[in-house]
Amino acid sequence: MIETWVTGWAVSRRTPPPVEMPWGHYIEVADDPAEVGRHVLPVADESLVRSAAASVTAPRTWMKMPVEPEELEPWLPRGWAVAWTETGHLMAVDLVATGPVAPEGYTATVETVGSVVHVRVLDAVGGQAAKGQLAMLGEAAVVDRVSTEDAHRRRGLGRFVMCVLADHALEQGASQGVLGATGAGRALYETLGWKKHATLAECVYRP
Repeated sequence: MIETWVTGWAVSRRTPPPVEMPWGHYIEVADDPAEVGRHVLPVADESLVRSAAASVTAPRTWMKMPVEPEELEPWLPRGWAVAWTETGHLMAVDLVATGPVAPEGYTATVETVGSVVHVRVLDAVGGQAAKGQLAMLGEAAVVDRVSTEDAHRRRGLGRFVMCVLADHALEQGASQGVLGATGAGRALYETLGWKKHATLAECVYRP
């Protein structure tokens, strides 16, 4: 599941494909002031974490892995810090069609670019109220960048975006959804049947 998520994340963000490393995968990230690249470890093992960290020389390089942040912290060498607020959750679901209808006052647009499906929800004057996207990987679909603008929250737009994405993934042959959720996002996704499979701890190199 980690490999599916990593591959889909790279497709969704249009980064170079993940590079296999002895400890997992590395993704180069361009045009992001907060991140130059990320290592993703499918197994959280102290020796692998230390090996991955020792390979890093560029500040703003991140590592992500399925482990609780409290367990990860003692393994990190000097210059590395746990990103406590970035701790996420690896989640998955068996996709189900729902035929969602946009909440009153909103309309939706769906655009497919290559292997990525983009959903935008617009308000009555054409402003963006919510959005989300997913990367198609055959039978799996990796959901990414789901968000609702502050002024439009608590109106069911996040749920609507997720359901639209799921329906389009099913139409294109996917049967399973995978995503990396924030704490706030996890609460929404669980109401839609998504299940947490692991905590995703993050750390960053800031010497």
